[in-house]
Amino acid sequence: MTYFGRVLTAMITPFDQTGAVDYDSVNRLASHLVNHGTDTVVVCGTTGESPTLSWSEEYELFQVVKAAVSGHGKVVAGTGSNSTQEAIEATQKAAELGLDGTLQVVPYYNKPPQAGLLEHFSAIANAVPNLPVMLYNVPGRTGRNLEASTVAKLAKIPNIIAIKEASGDLDQVSEICRLTPPDFDVYSGDDSLTLPMLSVGAVGVVSVASHLVGDSLQQMIQAYEKGQVFSARDIHLKLLPLCKALFATTNPILIKSAMQLQGWSVGSCRLPLSEAPVALVDELKNLMATLELLPTAVV
Repeated sequence: MTYFGRVLTAMITPFDQTGAVDYDSVNRLASHLVNHGTDTVVVCGTTGESPTLSWSEEYELFQVVKAAVSGHGKVVAGTGSNSTQEAIEATQKAAELGLDGTLQVVPYYNKPPQAGLLEHFSAIANAVPNLPVMLYNVPGRTGRNLEASTVAKLAKIPNIIAIKEASGDLDQVSEICRLTPPDFDVYSGDDSLTLPMLSVGAVGVVSVASHLVGDSLQQMIQAYEKGQVFSARDIHLKLLPLCKALFATTNPILIKSAMQLQGWSVGSCRLPLSEAPVALVDELKNLMATLELLPTAVV
């Protein structure tokens, strides 16, 4: 079994009507997720709107989610930054709070070369030698790709144990799987590519759709692992329209809309993210109805 499991949920951050973090809803949602297919909750990542959260809010979120899932799942803290020192300090705080790991995004905007990325992630990992580190490659957001050869070098550091790969490039994913040791875990960072990535060596997904279909994603991955490839394919194809619809505009706008359709009080996104277009919400609602993901009163 992999350290983080197979299905990791990149959890949204619920806000109340004033825009403040709704910690009661955070508690309820985290508990719900680990009871519906989620092995590990990832807090304060992209989906959690980390760019608009203060560090004090993030540290409080780490503690609330840790308490909510205690004994039922792991918690990974999104403590990455485009400032190496800031990332080190936040990651040390996550370690002090007893979290199970850290998600470290490729530094954004300043576009470091591969040598800089190697030094950046090495410095963070060495500052918290007992905390497992998951790298996070999402070049569409950061403007810089973490190349497979760099990942291979970083995988030699004992506590860098995984990567969330969201480049969308299956050749690159294949190369990472080829170059890294068998105990280095590769996770899909795109829900729609989970099954294709499993076929080249990935072990699971850091998912947004798992807010809605975590149990189904577990079933798909387990079916694939058991050699039930056609069953896994059928689940993949059934969920594919939903996975694509959730990203019809900037994430996490539509997953928040989807949770609201299910009756969750999660609020809107903080600016500069805007409200979901009505047409996209209607399309999402129809897909959710087809998959029987809506409460009876909403259908």
